[in-house]
Amino acid sequence: MELDIAFAGKWPENEELAEYVGKAAEAVAEVSPELAHERLQVSVLFTDDAQVHALNREWRERDKPTNVLSFPMLTREELLALASDGPPVMLGDIALAMETVAMEAERKGIPVEIHILHLIIHGLLHLAGHDHVNSDEEAEAMEALEITALAKMGISDPYGDRS
Repeated sequence: MELDIAFAGKWPENEELAEYVGKAAEAVAEVSPELAHERLQVSVLFTDDAQVHALNREWRERDKPTNVLSFPMLTREELLALASDGPPVMLGDIALAMETVAMEAERKGIPVEIHILHLIIHGLLHLAGHDHVNSDEEAEAMEALEITALAKMGISDPYGDRS
């Protein structure tokens, strides 16, 4: 998977953060092999709450910022049927909101980089057609993939504190 990473708004450009995104993509491709496809391209935008709020309002009809948004450009069926040869194919876009991500990391008592890794994995799984909204079973399956991908990077279960 090829990643195009951009920084906008209040989020300062950060090469180390761009490397983290690559590591998250590698880890999630190990647990969701369809994401290991060499033809896939994903854009990741690190931006601010104002821009994510505008995107969320325009595309999701939710008038508030959120931590991460994913905009898939392929259906799960198209992704799974993607031939091994051919031109690059855009899987989709991911946008992260700086203020919300930082606030959530602080509230959880974890480094912001760890929270970003989790959100990138979460966003990539959404682009691959996984979801957590339609049923508890889907949510549990998606969380299990997130937990396994994070564990591959030595990061503990972000859902472990749930009761």
